[in-house]
Amino acid sequence: MLYDAVMTASQTSRRAESGGNEPPGPKRLLAVDTTTGCGSAALIEDGRVRAEIGVDSFGTHSARLPASIDVLLKSLHWTPADLDGYAVTPGPGSFTGIRIGLSLIQAFAFASGKPIAPVSSLRALAWKLRGDGIPAVCPLHDAKKGEIYAALYLCEKARMKALVPEGAYAPELFLKRLPRGRKILFIGGGFPVLAAAMSGAEKKRAVLSPRTRFIAPEVGLLGAEIIAAGKGLGPDELEPLYLRRSQAEEGR
Repeated sequence: MLYDAVMTASQTSRRAESGGNEPPGPKRLLAVDTTTGCGSAALIEDGRVRAEIGVDSFGTHSARLPASIDVLLKSLHWTPADLDGYAVTPGPGSFTGIRIGLSLIQAFAFASGKPIAPVSSLRALAWKLRGDGIPAVCPLHDAKKGEIYAALYLCEKARMKALVPEGAYAPELFLKRLPRGRKILFIGGGFPVLAAAMSGAEKKRAVLSPRTRFIAPEVGLLGAEIIAAGKGLGPDELEPLYLRRSQAEEGR
């Protein structure tokens, strides 16, 4: 199996504070995404990404994630006690992957009493493309069974507005909800499923982003805003975002 692993770490010290005022929100945050095969973890400090690890491989999140977090913390000479909060993707995505990420972050939060920010994986994926030149951004995951988890966002400057809400869609039905004649920037593993249902004209208007699908940095940046706004959750309040029933539940 081919592993595509990337780790980046900044060795710079904490940003100097301006005028004696500290930036709002948590200063140090751990962010985790395990909703797809492109699992990742990142450390955020003062609103910037200090370190991240991403691995494109399904089926290894539970074994790899704790070790990845340990590497990240040691790379910056931090300990778990230095963290002020956590951010995690509760979905949508792989049901097993969602549970792995939530369970780990809940364990951290139970032990520390620090808040958790839930950030949709689709929203984080769209946020990754802000400022890429095409305001209409469509993040999408392969939901299996011929469906996609998808949404359409309008990304302008630091704001993001949902034009088509997050959901589990049949590709043909989702295409009908997209604005006609507008160029759209797509990102995510669900694009091949959607592209198979596109007309020739729709394919010409579609632009597939070359960016990676690792989103822990975006989860952390968005999560820091959630906690700064006082909307962080306790571990017992954190719920998965499934968008549809699991295969096991459907078989009951």
